[in-house]
Amino acid sequence: MRDRALFSAENRALSPGDGRRGDDFLGSGRICRLLIQGGVKIIKKSLVFLRVLYGVALLCLLLAVAGCHYREEAVSALPEGKVVFDRIAVLPFQQIVPEDARSGPVACPLCGLMVDAVPSPGSPETLVEALFLKQLDKKSKHQFGLIAGERVAGVFRRISATSLKTHLRQAMREAGAELGAEGVVSGYVYRFRERKGVSYAVEQPASVAFEIHLLRVSDGALVWRGFFDRTQSSLMEDLLQVTSFYRGRGRWVTAGELAEEGMEQILKTFPGLP
Repeated sequence: MRDRALFSAENRALSPGDGRRGDDFLGSGRICRLLIQGGVKIIKKSLVFLRVLYGVALLCLLLAVAGCHYREEAVSALPEGKVVFDRIAVLPFQQIVPEDARSGPVACPLCGLMVDAVPSPGSPETLVEALFLKQLDKKSKHQFGLIAGERVAGVFRRISATSLKTHLRQAMREAGAELGAEGVVSGYVYRFRERKGVSYAVEQPASVAFEIHLLRVSDGALVWRGFFDRTQSSLMEDLLQVTSFYRGRGRWVTAGELAEEGMEQILKTFPGLP
């Protein structure tokens, strides 16, 4: 009996505390719900902010890539330090075609770069060489003594024919030394495909690829390389060409116009230009 009385007394003593614990538990539950609701709101706001931030970052990336579009297709390798030549000999440019006379990859005779080439009718190498001489002379404000034409071609042919085993780079050095030049330029045209159609509608767009090297006669080092490779596409096909699209006044350009545009791009880094 005494044990039962103690057990009842203990139960009665615990009852008030149990009630307070229940109230505390209910209060804690309400607080948890409020915290969860607040957290959900914060997360939703954060997601909206992240979406906006992602959109802004994506837009900046597209603008940056669009601004650098020509850097991808008009590549120029700069030498270490300042390289300035007073006299430069320009070898006759050459058209490099695949062995099967169709389209296919070919290697640059000087550096070994593989490029997709297509045989072109006529003499596109002469046109590209003329563009190079004209723009270089204009941009340099006649500060270079350019040696070109049949004189350079004759010297180079003779040196190359003297020994068929002479490496191209060595033949260029010897030709430059005989001509009194400090630098020698060689150019290669891989593709000069004219557009099929007119300025507002084409069946096939213009496509041009060429490469130009500058060699230092004293040690045979290649101190500069300019490379351009581009096939025009519509703005809807390639949004990265927005800069070129407006430069061409929103029309389909000819192969000559595309080559002129490419020459202007690569000569921006030619050594010694102001």
